[in-house]
Amino acid sequence: MDRRVPGRDRLRELLDAVLDEDNRTLADMAGGAYASPYHFSRQLSRDAGEPPVAMRRRVELERAAWQLRRGASVTDAAFAAGYESVEGFSRAFTRAYGELPSAVAAGGPRDHWLPAPNGIHFHPPTSLWVDAGGSPGGRAGDAVTGHLVEHDLDDTRSLLEVAKGLTAEQLHREVLPGARVLEWDGEEASLAAVLESQVFGKEVWLASIEGLDTPVRGDGDVTRLLERHDAVAPRWLALVRDVDRRGAWDDRLVDALCEPPESFVLGEVVAHVLTYAAHRRQLARLVLRVLGVEVADGDPITWNRTRRSTR
Repeated sequence: MDRRVPGRDRLRELLDAVLDEDNRTLADMAGGAYASPYHFSRQLSRDAGEPPVAMRRRVELERAAWQLRRGASVTDAAFAAGYESVEGFSRAFTRAYGELPSAVAAGGPRDHWLPAPNGIHFHPPTSLWVDAGGSPGGRAGDAVTGHLVEHDLDDTRSLLEVAKGLTAEQLHREVLPGARVLEWDGEEASLAAVLESQVFGKEVWLASIEGLDTPVRGDGDVTRLLERHDAVAPRWLALVRDVDRRGAWDDRLVDALCEPPESFVLGEVVAHVLTYAAHRRQLARLVLRVLGVEVADGDPITWNRTRRSTR
């Protein structure tokens, strides 16, 4: 699934080479980045503050801790981390975490992270998380962002409720033939297609950020879409609030599930979702009016006044 903005940065390419499953040695990593071992090690140490071999060893231990907390055996975790013996893995793991791998218990979403000079950590299932070390109240995290996010969720739900009253023919009628909001999402010629992309967009980004399997698109069934929206909305709102609370708007996610792997800043992800969600909500209104359905304009001012008056 290629849903991402094109363009790669050199540090990302170096990180990809460090974590490539086939690159077990410094020479392998350097070859994967089309650099000499000396220049590869020098550039990554300078830009990331950590030698490549040490970074790979640490991230693999983080992945092993995550796998152990999900029920993997010590043997499987050891060999997945590239160790030739369980004993060697156990010694390295105990030095890093202060406990035997067999003693690891289920923990929180970042309990597998080890101290790092660069904020780069393993993010399940196969990605990296780059913690920018921000502080609460930094750029992009404010009441306006919360206002936009909450309005988007409420307005989307109101449109889904309106769509519930339409026939299947109306929902799937191609009112906007050839319309594409984002190239990788395909054509969105009908109301069903627009609303499907509206809900799916949050589902797929949350899957990347939370380290879950990539979700599957639905068929535009409105009843099911409402259920999916009601499931994803509180998770999306909680994510934005958590990012704001931690001042993590500049944290970076390197998503290895993309082809090729891509790097995303959390602040830009939220801005991306809000931008195209607003566009799709207005497209949905356009289609509804063509179908002869009267619908409110979705103004956030009206929404906020109504919300305040009912409190």
